[in-house]
Amino acid sequence: MVSGFFDYLDSVKARDPAARSRWEILLYPGVLALGLHRIGHWLFAGRLYFLARVVNHIARFLTAIDIHPGATIGRNFFIDHGFTVIGETAEIGDNVTIYQNVTLGGTNPSTGVGGKRHPTLRDGVVIGSGAQVLGPVVVGEGARIGANAVVTGDVAPGATMVGIPARPVPVDTVHYSPGFVPYGTVFGEDCDPARARLKELEDEIDELRKEVASMRARRQPAPKAKSA
Repeated sequence: MVSGFFDYLDSVKARDPAARSRWEILLYPGVLALGLHRIGHWLFAGRLYFLARVVNHIARFLTAIDIHPGATIGRNFFIDHGFTVIGETAEIGDNVTIYQNVTLGGTNPSTGVGGKRHPTLRDGVVIGSGAQVLGPVVVGEGARIGANAVVTGDVAPGATMVGIPARPVPVDTVHYSPGFVPYGTVFGEDCDPARARLKELEDEIDELRKEVASMRARRQPAPKAKSA
């Protein structure tokens, strides 16, 4: 158990270059929120719902992170900074990283009907700051959600999603940015699908202009030779 706890702290340190020691990581709000959530989730599973909610409110007061005690969270989960909300039926796999101001929210709250209404994040998912993942969608293993993206549909494994609504990035993120990518976005590449498509259209227009200029040149009559 102790070695597993140290492994968790080391996994956080590997994802955060600002961390200088394990002791410093213990002060992180995301680490404290997760520790209290483990207690709250244990109480929730034992049907001690009120006590689970008490632990949840204490954690939210101390960390500005609201994790419903019913949420299921795997190993090495890291919330970098606060102001994150995770709903009751959310399921989070192993080695998932979430940045600040992220919401794993439900849909259609006006009905008051329970059931699976929050996202499922597979192993190795990275969600950038300000992103919203809404509804009972599945974010595939190793996928990345860019900052401020709004995801309302399933995400394929390994995909990088950006925009509102979120769309896949039209570049090979593994080729350009191997390994762990903070904030879920590709650095040094234009990852906006609209701008990428615009660049393609501009290139096509340039090619068409060249072809038109070439056709006009061929249609021009040859200059007449001057008489002696």
